[in-house]
Amino acid sequence: MGNQTPTYHLLLLLLVCSYLSSPSLATEVSSDGRAILINGERKLLISGSIHYPRSTAEMWPDLIQKAKQGGLDAIETYIFWDVHEPRYREYNFEGNLDFIRFFKNVQEAGLYGVLRIGPYVCAEWSYGGFPRWLHQMKGIELRTDNDIYKKEMETFTKLIIDMVKKENLLAPQGGPIIITQIENEYGNVQGPYGEKGKEYIKWCAKMAESQDVKVPWIMCQQSDAPPPMINTCNGFYCHRFTPTNPNTPKMWTENWTGWFKAWGGSNPTRPAEDVAYAVARFFETGGTFQNYYMYHGGTNFGRTSGGPYITTSYDYDAPLDEYGNLRQPKWGHLKRLHSALKSMEKVLVNGDNATTNFQDGVWVNKFTSNGDSGCFIVNKNNDDAKVEYEGNTYYVPGWSVSLLPDCKNEAYNTAKVYTQTSIMVPTTVVDSSKLTWEWWSERTRDMLRGKGTFSRKGLAEQLMTSGDASDYLWYMSTIKFGKADLKHKNSFLLSVNTTGHLLHAFFNKKLVGTQYGVDGKYRFVFEAPVRPRKENVVALLSATVGLANYGAYFDLSPTGIVGGPVQLIDTADASRNVSYDMSSNVWSYTTGLTGEEKKMYSDDSPLASKWRSDDIRVNKMFTWYRATFDGPAGDEPLVVDLQGLSKGQAWVNGQSIGRYWANFTAKTDCGDCDYRGEYKPERCRTLCGVPTQHLYHVPRSFLKSSGKNALVLFEEMGGSPVTVSFMKVVIGTVCGSVPEGGKLELECGGSQTITGVEFASFGDGAKGTCPEYSMGSCGAEVRDKVAGVCVGKRSCSVDASASVLGESSCGEGISKRLVVKATCN
Repeated sequence: MGNQTPTYHLLLLLLVCSYLSSPSLATEVSSDGRAILINGERKLLISGSIHYPRSTAEMWPDLIQKAKQGGLDAIETYIFWDVHEPRYREYNFEGNLDFIRFFKNVQEAGLYGVLRIGPYVCAEWSYGGFPRWLHQMKGIELRTDNDIYKKEMETFTKLIIDMVKKENLLAPQGGPIIITQIENEYGNVQGPYGEKGKEYIKWCAKMAESQDVKVPWIMCQQSDAPPPMINTCNGFYCHRFTPTNPNTPKMWTENWTGWFKAWGGSNPTRPAEDVAYAVARFFETGGTFQNYYMYHGGTNFGRTSGGPYITTSYDYDAPLDEYGNLRQPKWGHLKRLHSALKSMEKVLVNGDNATTNFQDGVWVNKFTSNGDSGCFIVNKNNDDAKVEYEGNTYYVPGWSVSLLPDCKNEAYNTAKVYTQTSIMVPTTVVDSSKLTWEWWSERTRDMLRGKGTFSRKGLAEQLMTSGDASDYLWYMSTIKFGKADLKHKNSFLLSVNTTGHLLHAFFNKKLVGTQYGVDGKYRFVFEAPVRPRKENVVALLSATVGLANYGAYFDLSPTGIVGGPVQLIDTADASRNVSYDMSSNVWSYTTGLTGEEKKMYSDDSPLASKWRSDDIRVNKMFTWYRATFDGPAGDEPLVVDLQGLSKGQAWVNGQSIGRYWANFTAKTDCGDCDYRGEYKPERCRTLCGVPTQHLYHVPRSFLKSSGKNALVLFEEMGGSPVTVSFMKVVIGTVCGSVPEGGKLELECGGSQTITGVEFASFGDGAKGTCPEYSMGSCGAEVRDKVAGVCVGKRSCSVDASASVLGESSCGEGISKRLVVKATCN
């Protein structure tokens, strides 16, 4: 060993360092009353939710990397039981359902993982993530002390844990997973379950502990979580949350970065300033683990959206938008916050704190540990505040928190946004002229004649009958009248009491009306005038639009026309309406559509030769459409614009991109948005008076690498595909604002460059917000100077200083800002 070269020693040192930093090393994870401990050291952890089936396997590495660049330590996901076990003991963990691969991607990025098994997930996911066959098991009761359910829940939980262990994905095995969860938000709905609910939670804890994962288990919103389960908080704000067990850390598992969207609703947004305020308040009050729900929301592909009436888009106004783009300024503003918090980590997880109060609603919270200190200045009022503290003066905007890692210099304020604003613009890449359509009419003849595939007496519940194999269930029956009954045949009404969520009603083969729930109210009474004859056929097509996913006994929410009544009412004599109740008749049933059964969305459908290319049939119900197109070049996110269509489902190359309802117009409930004050989903709405969703995500991995691609639509309510087009989603405009002395940074996405500067002011601040600005009361118009630095570049930075931009017309003592609006192309 005496003659090794310096190179040998260098290589040996590199090997040792590589070994010590290897993610495969076993990690001890525990907790105490302050924090999650990694190898005995308390950690301040920032996590974000990315649900693997709401994106694609090809997207995962990029999403995870952007999360890491945004300052996250961990990625969290639910496990979605229904898609993994769609039929009893038949499992699917392939492709976009390969959660093992997802966690390996998390580990490859050097991040931790949070495994939320549930297996109830809520998540605005249809039926809360439960497989539908559970509903059909005799004697079962979900989420309570029921042996049948507990057996199935334990079987699935153990399956997931065993898969994770086999791949060494738990931290003690050298994997990324540091936290596991059982059940989900049960405490919110536990009351109606009574003693059986309490026993169920005890059983959940005992069952989870028996899995021997050797990392902490958590229960969200469960104040009576049995030790060693850790109760955690979910909500828009969790600074008021206190764990019921003082020996467990204060954890926030769902910081709602926005809200979900429903058909007929406008677009919910949550200001970056308020999200940052909520995070700062949480850590200022002793929190040490926080998870964004969502960090990337993604897309409800297929029929996975819940509700009912929740849209296919699950964008959630998250820091990464539905397609994986950075949502600026939210992503960048939070990244700066994470950096400031991390610089205070040691004092926050180990230190003592003391509060100094100023005016009502304004205070300083100082943390100290081993001679180090870190401070938060909190102003929970809507008005700005001036704070004199330890010889320094601080100006703190209303509803904001300033972070001072050294208790002297402000490193960050939640209301001072210096990150650029990016406005995304859909740009056409395949216009409607490039699409040639074929069509095929859904087969309804048998149903309109009253002929189904099976019969039973009475009106059945849709989920129990169909097993949710389709959104659609036909109900058909006949009724005969004598001559005397038809005396007032011009005054009859068909009345249907349904729990829908949508109903198409036919009487003697003719459509007499379509109705669906308004404002999410899916129980309604359909009425339409009809003209009966001696023998009549009533054919009713009931359609669901996502199953209920939340609430006590949500699994028992009826769907379809269960129980009715279905009546024909003679209204000729208003004082004594004569009704003929068909509810107890023998009814015939057919589940789903012929086109679904025959997979018309697939190239290998047995009916593939039946597509018609003659004059396209438009504005007709129950019509299938097909068009081929060349895959657009590039890697920008791709969407299909379905304006012109009504309601249905869409597929690209046989893969479902979800339900569409392209003509459901949002309410006009938008208004000004002030980030100050507690946020509620009704606030800060955008995109009013336009279709709730007309753009639908087409992941690039759904496209063929060569050859033609196929778009298939099932149009349920009657629309025209002739205006359909494909678009890429790119940055169109970027805006930025920084105070004098700061550095304004602008960046276009992908291969785009800055092509022009439309506005640039250096003065007392421009009027308006991005993208609409006008000059302030004083200052200099500096477009040419900014353009000289930025135009032609993918990114640029400009010093907000007189030496670079020239003197402004503002006098002494006036704070100046650089405000810029630029275009990308």
